[in-house]
Amino acid sequence: MSEQPREPDQDGEARRAAAGPASASPPVTSDGPSATSACPSATPDEQRALSDGPFMSPDAPLAEAGGPFAEADALLTEAGGPFTEAGGPFAEAGGPFAEAGGPFGEVGGVSPASPVGRLAATVERLSREVRAAQAEAEGRALIELAKGVLVERLKCGPVQAARQLAELAEQARVTPLELAVDVINQAARDRMSEVTDAFLAATKAADGAEPESAAVRLRAAESGVLAADDTQAVADALLEQALRPLGAVAVAVWAAGSDGSLTLAGSAGFSPAEATRWRYVPPDVVTVARRGLIEREGQWITSLGRTGLPSIGLHYHPDGGRVALPAGTGGRIHGVLEIAWPAPLTPQPPQVVRQVEALAELCAHTLETYTPPQAGTQEPRVLPDAAELMDLADGLHDPALVLVPHLDGDGHLADFRIQHVNSRFLDPAGRPRAVVSGALLLEAYPMAAGDSELFQRVERVYATGEPFRARRMNLTALVDQVPLSAVADISISRHGSSVLLIWRIEDETARLASLLQHAQRLGRIGGFEENVLTGEITWNGQLFDLYGRPQSSTPVPLEELPSHAHPDDGVSIRRFLRTLLHHRRPAAAAFRLQRPDGVTRHIRIVAEPVLDTDGRLLLVRGACQDISAQHWTEVALAATRDQLAHTEQQATERNRLTLQLQHAIMPPTQAPLRVTGLQVAVRYRPAETEQLVGGDWYDAVVLPSGYVLLCVGDVAGHGIEAATSMVVLRNALRGLAVTGAGPGQLLSWLNIVAHHLTGSVTATAVCGLYDPVRRTLRWARAGHLPPVLVRGGEAAPLPLVKGLLLGAVPEVAYEEDEIQLAAGDTLLMYTDGLIERRDRPVEESLTHLLTTARTAPSTLDQQLDRLLTYSKSDTDDDTCIVGIRVG
Repeated sequence: MSEQPREPDQDGEARRAAAGPASASPPVTSDGPSATSACPSATPDEQRALSDGPFMSPDAPLAEAGGPFAEADALLTEAGGPFTEAGGPFAEAGGPFAEAGGPFGEVGGVSPASPVGRLAATVERLSREVRAAQAEAEGRALIELAKGVLVERLKCGPVQAARQLAELAEQARVTPLELAVDVINQAARDRMSEVTDAFLAATKAADGAEPESAAVRLRAAESGVLAADDTQAVADALLEQALRPLGAVAVAVWAAGSDGSLTLAGSAGFSPAEATRWRYVPPDVVTVARRGLIEREGQWITSLGRTGLPSIGLHYHPDGGRVALPAGTGGRIHGVLEIAWPAPLTPQPPQVVRQVEALAELCAHTLETYTPPQAGTQEPRVLPDAAELMDLADGLHDPALVLVPHLDGDGHLADFRIQHVNSRFLDPAGRPRAVVSGALLLEAYPMAAGDSELFQRVERVYATGEPFRARRMNLTALVDQVPLSAVADISISRHGSSVLLIWRIEDETARLASLLQHAQRLGRIGGFEENVLTGEITWNGQLFDLYGRPQSSTPVPLEELPSHAHPDDGVSIRRFLRTLLHHRRPAAAAFRLQRPDGVTRHIRIVAEPVLDTDGRLLLVRGACQDISAQHWTEVALAATRDQLAHTEQQATERNRLTLQLQHAIMPPTQAPLRVTGLQVAVRYRPAETEQLVGGDWYDAVVLPSGYVLLCVGDVAGHGIEAATSMVVLRNALRGLAVTGAGPGQLLSWLNIVAHHLTGSVTATAVCGLYDPVRRTLRWARAGHLPPVLVRGGEAAPLPLVKGLLLGAVPEVAYEEDEIQLAAGDTLLMYTDGLIERRDRPVEESLTHLLTTARTAPSTLDQQLDRLLTYSKSDTDDDTCIVGIRVG
């Protein structure tokens, strides 16, 4: 209930007292509201009899002569009064006189003391009394029901039961209505009483809570629902008695059709226009109610707007919460209870969830007998009964079962009974129809509740009315505790209170034959069988296509096969036939088939003999496969392999010649130079991969002037072109050096050679002239790494001088620098193959080189070998090192 029965207000009591004894209403007794308010002229005995009667009319207080509403009636029907028309300014509670300033404050210049103000106050007071009278009427029904329970339990009369109820309420210090609900709960022990007990147990511990009102509210809602004559009244009772105290503002009761549609059977809190718009929802339209119908646990939505689902009243409360619960009894869902909240719905405690579920179950009892209104004069649709469904099943060409629900002692769905099986029925386990008909579904097919979920599918279809269909569903039956499986197409549909289950056991032979046919088509395989005794030959359609013959023509015998093959293949075909027919062993052969249309196909034939018990040949079966595409692919691959082998041989020979040329010009070591006070050593390490023959070069030679020419360089690229360019630059530098020019001028001339005379190659180089007398080194660089000086256990690169790489531009001037060397100093010139790495910067690799160079072995040759050994280069490039040590 939305509120407790209340005592009449003081204004009403005072007014009735002023009107005299005839208009005064006695107070409510422990038996419920006083019966004298309905019959003031009755004798005391008659009044007691009325008060002890089974049910008082809830409209009695409204009809008493001189009662509180006679005065309102006189005012409202006053000729020329402002309230003669429906919908007048004061027709609604909370009208213009319920504004700020008091419920009857002065609004718009109307004084409470004026006739209009007094009339507004009367309307407001009468509205409160109407609500109080309705609450009293609802509470009276529960009190009378509790008195009936006491009559049955105590074996007493109505008067004694009423007196006992009043005494118990006074002793327990509760109202008679609260005690009446407690008596009903103790006697019923139904779902509503369980929910009430749980709710009371959870709420009594809360400070300031009024748990007893929950019990009254639930029982009052149940009384209102059961007393309602249609679903609209059910919706009104649920909203006012049970849901508004929970914060809900609207409720909709949906009836589920057998086709999965939804019909709005009743609503409260929504406008009539909104209810008209949502009077029918077709099948398969996803709404909040549809989700509640499909999901057995229901839908508890925090905010409707976030889901994107349409629903009734969405534009009124777009962010409000929604609850949609299936309303069902006996395993069958009859509809959905949808409840709307104005604000987002917070998670509800389990007690409230169970309370709402109990209200949905109340709706199911009304929806069970609900009949959707029919438009016009159309006859109401009659759902087929089991007998009509049996006739329908007998007319089907597929195996069909008619199932009816089987309920347990508590009225819950426990199983389905196989009411009928049609004449086309084939049991997967091979049992006769009489054994299956009449049995329970889980007894006949216990594996239906297993992995296939067949029973769950049937249960869902029966509950929701939505049909289910599936292809190639696995069915398992137990025969002598041995599971036997079959694959079938399934169709399940609800018809009235019965379920029609149709399955079509898949014909494995036909399916495999179709699969084989497609495999032969994709593999271009044709099959044949030849009876040696009768001469009968059987070909499939694919073999006729391979031979290029129409299917109406006569198949070709095996003995005539050589006449249809290329003459060069006659020997192999005869060997095949001799092995197959004479030696009676399986055989295979490949030949070229010459078709009547002039096309030659490459065919591979495989066959085996079939012998009788005496070892005599009965027939030959085999297959022919068109391998023309494979043959031509192999031919193309063979030609490609030959071409690749030839190309590889040419590349190998080219690289061998290039390597020989490079080794002839750049030997790994060089004969030592004989210079007083100077040791000279060189190292050349070619690339590990022969295809990467590079353009690194070095030179160390004593010039006619007595100076020593020291240089290293690197031509960009690999292969014969790089090696040829390297030879040109090395010989050019050696020839230019005899002019006596300095290293800067030598690099300028070498740049002209690289740019104009070698096909515009680019290269890097470092060039130095060592004076043995002065122990000085003049040097210049062209985009190359500077030399490294090792002195006194420390190694460092020489300061950089400017110099562009060779061949980039036609003319370049190169800077020079001079360094004074001392005894024991070591100078190293190298190419980037010594330090270059793909995963590290050059600076880091150079640091590693300097660390290695600090450790100077006893001889210069050992030091160069150490640098090559501990090099971390990973580019597989060739490397040159030139080293000098002043001695």
